[in-house]
Amino acid sequence: MKKFVTVLLVILAVLFLALAVYYFVTPADKVPDIISNTVSGYHPGRTSVNVKHGVAAIILAAGSGILAWFVSGNKGAVPVKDQPSEPVDTEKQ
Repeated sequence: MKKFVTVLLVILAVLFLALAVYYFVTPADKVPDIISNTVSGYHPGRTSVNVKHGVAAIILAAGSGILAWFVSGNKGAVPVKDQPSEPVDTEKQ
């Protein structure tokens, strides 16, 4: 299950990154209806790129990637043993 979630998050990160690139290089009036009808702030006839949507997609890609990294981490790490409060003198007196 852990591997499935990790792979799914990596795929989402790649898709969000591709969407961000698409938003940065495609003028707003050339974005397909499937995307423009579902995203608020669409203005017909606008020729500038969707910088805010591109940045949001990059943030989502980074978040998905970081979450995938944490999910794939080692849960069985050995905890550090309690250290003595005072240093131990190793020299024999």
